[in-house]
Amino acid sequence: MSDQEVQSTQRFKVGEMTVEPGTPILTEGAHSAQLFTVLEGMGLRMKLLENGSRQVTSFVFPGDLIGLQAAVMGEMSHTVEARTHMTLCVFDRAMLWDFFKNAPSRSYDLIWIGASEEHFLGEALATVGQRNAEQAVAWALVRLWGRASGLHLVGENGMQLPYRQQDLADSLGLSLVHTNKTLAKFRERQLAVWRDGMLQINDLETLARIGLTEPDGERRRPLL
Repeated sequence: MSDQEVQSTQRFKVGEMTVEPGTPILTEGAHSAQLFTVLEGMGLRMKLLENGSRQVTSFVFPGDLIGLQAAVMGEMSHTVEARTHMTLCVFDRAMLWDFFKNAPSRSYDLIWIGASEEHFLGEALATVGQRNAEQAVAWALVRLWGRASGLHLVGENGMQLPYRQQDLADSLGLSLVHTNKTLAKFRERQLAVWRDGMLQINDLETLARIGLTEPDGERRRPLL
């Protein structure tokens, strides 16, 4: 970024905040005066239904932007909740339009992030509607691994995946039992092991082939 772009971003930023696991960051229907970039930690985006069920729409990783929907549309149509201790960079929603006017190249980064989310949701919808359980779980693990790899969060022992199997099941429209059995199959075949909050993938190519997808390369994701 140029010095001017850095200064524009710093003027847009109003502070930082930390949240504990289980804390709602934004809730459905909220009119938030702020939007956030995740500096550290992981969370969940979910849609809650009147009967108490939910659809997990995405897993929130460092670098993700939270609250852009409310900033543009006026209110949130989903809930975002912390799954780990999280540190968030806070931006003033009221300054969004000035930010677009004064920092067009940085504003394009926001558009890129929004388009990337739209692309992912389209792929996720195809997964829920057309992939069977084995294919869906394989697809999800490959996508999560790709996100972590792009953020350099994959180490010798794998990547931190501090979610519950129920979270994965709710993202794929599967029962917990079906999800658990599928993960057990992958573990028995030594393709992937998810245990104690850590995911290790031993054969990414085979897992991607099962998931009817391709491994993600390391993508340079713009950061706000």
